[in-house]
Amino acid sequence: MSLPRQYNAACDLVDRHVQEGRGDRTAFTDDAESVTYAELARRVNRAGNALLSMGVRQEERVLLLLLDTIDFPSVFLGAMKAGAVPVPINTLLTPKDYAYLLADSRARVVVVSDHLLPKLADALAALPDTKVLVARSPLGGDTGGHPLLRDAMSAASDVLTAASTTPDDVAFWLYSSGSTGAPKGALHLHSHLMKTSDLYARDVLGLRADDVVFSAAKLFFAYGLGNALTFPLAAGARAILAAERPTPKLVTRVMREHSPTVFCGVPTLYAQLLASPDLAESREAIAVHLRISISAGEALPRHVGEAWRKTTGTDILDGIGSTEMLHIFISNRPNDVRYGTSGKPVPGYDLELRNEDGHPVADGEEGSLWVRGPTSCVGYWNQREKSLATFHGPWTRTGDRYVRDVDGYYTYSGRADDMLKVGGIWVSPFEVESAISAHPAVLEAGVVGHEDDEGLVKPKAFVVLKDATQRSPELAKELQELVKQTLALYKYPRWIEFVTELPKTATGKIQRFKLRG
Repeated sequence: MSLPRQYNAACDLVDRHVQEGRGDRTAFTDDAESVTYAELARRVNRAGNALLSMGVRQEERVLLLLLDTIDFPSVFLGAMKAGAVPVPINTLLTPKDYAYLLADSRARVVVVSDHLLPKLADALAALPDTKVLVARSPLGGDTGGHPLLRDAMSAASDVLTAASTTPDDVAFWLYSSGSTGAPKGALHLHSHLMKTSDLYARDVLGLRADDVVFSAAKLFFAYGLGNALTFPLAAGARAILAAERPTPKLVTRVMREHSPTVFCGVPTLYAQLLASPDLAESREAIAVHLRISISAGEALPRHVGEAWRKTTGTDILDGIGSTEMLHIFISNRPNDVRYGTSGKPVPGYDLELRNEDGHPVADGEEGSLWVRGPTSCVGYWNQREKSLATFHGPWTRTGDRYVRDVDGYYTYSGRADDMLKVGGIWVSPFEVESAISAHPAVLEAGVVGHEDDEGLVKPKAFVVLKDATQRSPELAKELQELVKQTLALYKYPRWIEFVTELPKTATGKIQRFKLRG
């Protein structure tokens, strides 16, 4: 899609529907209310004007520490329409993390949910010139004496002329999950939102105006932002937002009450749902409306996808995306699902698997995944060396390891820094984890390298059981035998440690470096 030189993504996502007569359609439903596209347009304008009245100027940052309520899209799009740069950040971090992000972004204004404000207190005290708006949330909390977002919006005009931006202006930042080292601010353009929608939501998912989308993945990171904001707004569809943590109980309740046709989750959540009695009790009510599900964040184990299809009668379209590329660029397709793989390239993206010398590898050989496409961020904020290591002209080095088969399907092998060598042969931790997780007693597993008494590296597995009372040496041996029967003998875990949970990023990726200790 060709975009005009003067272009603001907020207008394309919201105002366009009002201008074309769809203003009375429901855009969002959260825990407290629903808003139409016409009402959303007014809230976006009020939020943008409120920020302008606080002295925010074009290209200045507005930090968003918000739960998933209608306030999020209102402020995110309002800032963009006003020409400012919204920076949504992870709601699950520590005060130390927030101090870093606030200082690094140099945000002029912070908009924060009342429930999360205490985590920002120390950081704000160190930056007294930073202005604050507090958004009321279903989870509640004190305002700390700061002005309320709703009051600032009520006092603002609901008419806002969009800032004179272009498709190539920076529209928003997204911080990487920071699984190793400090988070990196990825700079994305106004053109990127609609391009991800056109290439993936429209051309792969076939998203329609009559769809109802529920993303358990939250709005603050790339995957959730596309699922629950960009894609439904681009299509004129409706999105369901929930402020609370997406437990199986919450997710099944939301799906039962709002009947989504499209559900967006991560592999861990799908496994938890399948093990939960809540899904079993609501299966028929959910399945009658659900037409498709998607997964990203980490590769989906084959047995989880097959069990979901058996339980709900619908497929999970597993894929891979990244903060740097904004959303999914390899995916399975409706009527073309091959569980155990990430599918094929999304049209509009080019892929190469390269060896350590930078040369392409043959089908069947493992290589480092490089991607080229129109939604790559322009670089990392104030991280020159890391930008140079990741972005090479139009190509982005993802850090993921993959194998492409002769039919063009891509199978995930793991992160480059997670691979381990056993007896001089590379072993993918994901491959071993998938074999272990196929056992009916296992909820999930994480595998890392561990040195034996002779200083040689062998696989070690950390295993979370569906029922912790089943822990036993006998079960550990059974899991080892299962891997021996499934994979090459040298890949089986020499040690198995049962744990209550695995350390993960907000996107559901296992932080294996923490397991390595």
